[in-house]
Amino acid sequence: MDELQNLKDRMERERPTAWKDLPDIALYMDQLISYMPRQLIRFDEGNALTSAMVNNYIKDGLVPRAEGKRYGPIHLGYLTAVVALKQVLSVRDIGALMGAGRALEKTPPEQYAYFCDALDHALSDTAQAIDPEAGQSDLAKMALDFAVRSYANQLACQRILGILQPQDGKKNK
Repeated sequence: MDELQNLKDRMERERPTAWKDLPDIALYMDQLISYMPRQLIRFDEGNALTSAMVNNYIKDGLVPRAEGKRYGPIHLGYLTAVVALKQVLSVRDIGALMGAGRALEKTPPEQYAYFCDALDHALSDTAQAIDPEAGQSDLAKMALDFAVRSYANQLACQRILGILQPQDGKKNK
């Protein structure tokens, strides 16, 4: 099936730009918004990044403030991670993950490299599970398999995030 082959191919080859290859000139908001779609795999415009979203992510502390209305590699790196993670995590949970990275004294380029490596592994693993030869009757089974994996991953992620950010000052061991 051509659509499955296209999905598999894109998941095998499309990756965010490496930190060293991010634009080294500062971008204005409209340039930032037009740059971001090439950072992640997209199939529609439904969840396109907007300037209001960028401003909210800044207010929520997920992305550093612009430097005189200009955005550099650090902003592109954080936004790439936030846009991807926002599909599956709350702003609070994304903040906890980023805070954990900062607590380990990891620089933004190191955090971005870790994110890109984790994304690469996840996309590659998922691409391997796609059978482009699957018939129409196999699609529901394949979708269910991915949904169940997503559920299991979400359970583990939520529990680990709960350990990272204990409620009411309690520390989990």
